[in-house]
Amino acid sequence: MSATSSRMLALLSLLQARRDWPGGVLAERLDVTPRTVRRDIERLRALGYVIDATKGPDGGYRLAAGSELPPLLFDDEQAVAIAIALQSAPATGVDVAEAAARALATVRQVMPSRLRHRVDGIRFTDAAESGAVDPAVLEAVSAATERRRVLRFDYRDELSRRAEPHTVVARDGRWYLVAWDLDAEDWRIFRLDRMVPRIPLGAEFIRRPIPHGDAAAFLSARAKGSDDSERWPVYGEVLVEVPLRDAAPWLADAEAVAVSDGTCRIRIGSWSWAGVLSWVLRFDAPFTVLGPPEFVAAARSLAARVGDAATAGR
Repeated sequence: MSATSSRMLALLSLLQARRDWPGGVLAERLDVTPRTVRRDIERLRALGYVIDATKGPDGGYRLAAGSELPPLLFDDEQAVAIAIALQSAPATGVDVAEAAARALATVRQVMPSRLRHRVDGIRFTDAAESGAVDPAVLEAVSAATERRRVLRFDYRDELSRRAEPHTVVARDGRWYLVAWDLDAEDWRIFRLDRMVPRIPLGAEFIRRPIPHGDAAAFLSARAKGSDDSERWPVYGEVLVEVPLRDAAPWLADAEAVAVSDGTCRIRIGSWSWAGVLSWVLRFDAPFTVLGPPEFVAAARSLAARVGDAATAGR
């Protein structure tokens, strides 16, 4: 790639990164003179990019939307990022895997050979989650959320629901709508893959303050069975005879400290004491229940139940 072409690509990348750029700052970032920046801007305009000159003491440039799609230019890092993102599409939980594959093939065709080889070297399988969201549903729900309009929709096999959509949240390959349910008069969480939006949208509403002040935190709290805080109903502590480095990949939101080279102390939360115990059993290693007393009592009771079950199966 020539120095001029490389510089123009870098200039276009900067213009796409933010709305306004003073001419002097662009020149400094590209290590050229303001006059060279002006010439490169004219070259980009000739390619079809709409670049407005901004007035003021410093003067500057702004990349605007055009009436036609100009040639798309990507630097190496952007091209690699696109390849990874498009191949990861199935894991997003939105039903766009086939469209993403076609998009990647289209982008690949116009890449130079050296870049195509880099992208071809990035190959992995990303399994799609069951119950992928229809892109049209995601678009409709997002539009209602952005415009603050009441959303009517069918949910599972239930009758039509009415809700004030607050935020769309993606979590672990699934998409959720956090909304104020007008019929239940309470906050609810709906899975987008189970929703069928109805058109037209309802009346405009004033957005209510959400519990915890953040939709992601609210979703996390509800996932842990809590309404008023992002905490599990129960927490237990155990001493597990595994090195901390081996336990670390499975900790999630658990807390752990090394007691020795081969033992660690773990504090883990769950829906129930049985849930805490089942989490510990995944290590298939000796462990000691440390507390609280309720967990100790529950562990003894569960041990007796397991023993009875094993005896009954003889």
